[in-house]
Amino acid sequence: MSRRKKGLVPEDDEPELDISSLIDVCFLLLIYFMVTATIQPRESDLGMTLPSQAPSDTPPDLKPMLIEILDNGSILVNKEESLDLAASGARRNLPLLAQRLLIYKDGASAANEDPLVQVAVRGEASQQSVIDVLNCLVGLEIQKVTFTDFSND
Repeated sequence: MSRRKKGLVPEDDEPELDISSLIDVCFLLLIYFMVTATIQPRESDLGMTLPSQAPSDTPPDLKPMLIEILDNGSILVNKEESLDLAASGARRNLPLLAQRLLIYKDGASAANEDPLVQVAVRGEASQQSVIDVLNCLVGLEIQKVTFTDFSND
C-alpha cells in the first residue's frame, strides 16, 4: 500500500475572470445599437448675421418683411396678415408663408435688393413654430434674417 505524503497543500490563486469575452459582447451591443438607432433629420441650416454696432448711412430701399410668431403658434406677416393657422404635425410645412415670402423675394430681386426678413417671437411661442419659419426661409434661400423683439409695439 502506498502512503501519501501529507505535504503542503498548494494555495489557491485568486480567482480570475476572463473579461475579453465581455468586452466583445459590449462591442457587439454598441455596434447593434448604432446600426438600429433611428437617424433624426437635421433642421435646415440658416446662417445668422448679427446686427452691426453702427447703423448704416442709407436705409434700405426695400422695407423688411416682419414675421411675428404669437403665443398660440399663429404667424402674422407685417402685423396684419395671419398665415398658416391650420398647419400641424411634427415637421410643418407653411405653404401660405412660403408663397408670401416668394412674392416678397421676387419683388426684392426685381429691385436688385436682397430680401430682408425680421422675425419677432412672443415669449410663450413654441420652439417648433420658430423652427418651421426658419426652415421656410432656408427653403426659399433667404439669407438676411434678423430676430427682433416687441419692445417698440
